[in-house]
Amino acid sequence: MSAERFDAAVVTGVLAHMNGDHLDDSLDIVRAYGQPDATEVQMIDLDTEVGVWTALVDGKDREVRVPWPGAPLSERPQLRVAVVELHTAAREKLGLEPVAPH
Repeated sequence: MSAERFDAAVVTGVLAHMNGDHLDDSLDIVRAYGQPDATEVQMIDLDTEVGVWTALVDGKDREVRVPWPGAPLSERPQLRVAVVELHTAAREKLGLEPVAPH
């Protein structure tokens, strides 16, 4: 069974925000959850179950699918909470200092 989709406007808005304002956060997430050698990253999709990024590793694009904490999500405000939780856990997993809340 495939995951439910958010409205296209929600997906577009979240992707624009993450790729415009939070590339470093996304890089932490991708490095912690699948591609530790990633040098560049872009969030390319999301649904109620996972966030999806493409990561540049050794000159090749790799897809990284990371489950949301508390999935499945059903509302846009849950996405923000899930991304913050995921980023916080990623930094801890990578041994990095916590960041101040956005």
